[in-house]
Amino acid sequence: MYFLLAALTSFSVGFLITPIVISVLTKAKIGDAPGGRKIHKKFTPSMGGIGFVLSTLVSMGIWAWQFPLPDIRYLLGAIAVMFFVGLRDDMVELKAKHKLAGQFVAVVLVVVAGDIRIRDFHGFLGLHEIPLLISYGFSSFVLLALTNAFNLIDGLDGLAGTVASISLALLGGWFYVQGLESFAVLSFTLLGGVLAFMIFNWHPAKIFMGDTGSLTLGFALGSLVVAFMEYNAALPVDAFLKLEPSFTAGIVLMIYPLYDMARVFTRRISQGRHPMTADKSHIHHFLMRMGLKHNQVALTLGFLQLILIFLVFALGNFSDNIVLPILSAIVLFLGFQLDKVTVKFVKEKVRNSPRVLETRPLHSGKKIKIKLVEQSVESGNMNLN
Repeated sequence: MYFLLAALTSFSVGFLITPIVISVLTKAKIGDAPGGRKIHKKFTPSMGGIGFVLSTLVSMGIWAWQFPLPDIRYLLGAIAVMFFVGLRDDMVELKAKHKLAGQFVAVVLVVVAGDIRIRDFHGFLGLHEIPLLISYGFSSFVLLALTNAFNLIDGLDGLAGTVASISLALLGGWFYVQGLESFAVLSFTLLGGVLAFMIFNWHPAKIFMGDTGSLTLGFALGSLVVAFMEYNAALPVDAFLKLEPSFTAGIVLMIYPLYDMARVFTRRISQGRHPMTADKSHIHHFLMRMGLKHNQVALTLGFLQLILIFLVFALGNFSDNIVLPILSAIVLFLGFQLDKVTVKFVKEKVRNSPRVLETRPLHSGKKIKIKLVEQSVESGNMNLN
């Protein structure tokens, strides 16, 4: 009951705060103007992450004191650090190395101080417990990858919020069932704030997340996923909702951001470009080229994410060595089919479009009426110089 109230509190505060944030940012002209790679058609304020981060903090302040918060005190501090990194980048753009350095500080707080890290591969590829320093390094890399992968998918109205909401709801429910109350309350308060934000971010969006929101949310989600993987692996074999493919279960909760990042980086590198070069090669761009609208793309990708998550849960008695190849094969097949269908659709569209300087004949049955309006020129003095 407390967790439901925490989520409702966060939702209510976010619903009340976000319009104020929109008004302030619009007056301050802080946001994204249309043009270039932007696919929106008017000025839209960004930094919408302010709304759901504040609502999460307010709700945590009201409800979380009764749970063992020392478990997540470093995680909360790291989320605050990541929030200010995103805020600074939205207001005054950071260089890539400075942005990465700020992210690394937050990651170290979680991995080293908070001890939320990947300790064991649990037999995946024949690997088990890994040395401490390798655990720190690998966990830091994973968290940075999850954070920036999530940041990259924030390019469409409602998409990042949809992906995050699904994962947060499942994580919150799982943590609650396992008695991990501090992680559960954080998951549910974040969920409430994100759902409130999505009311204003759904197409046509009145506000965007910005790096303030996408970096903070991606980092929080990535940290919760790593915690889920380790706590799940530590459960007894016969525990309720114990998943044997622990590594795969964590991956599938962030499967779309991870696959999309790997896909666009591979395409860019194969074309001789820097992997961080901005373009329109993301999956959501391909789906929009096929004629889908923002909300249709968000719902389609969210639905696919749910199917893949439930597939992994259905295969919960098998090891990572079996489930991860199956998941990878399905995702790669779907991605290949998407590319194939999109290219075919675009070629067909180009084939049916008029060529340059080409004119299409008018339909013979149509009549064109031209109305001439009589105008007169009044006499007056004219300067002929």
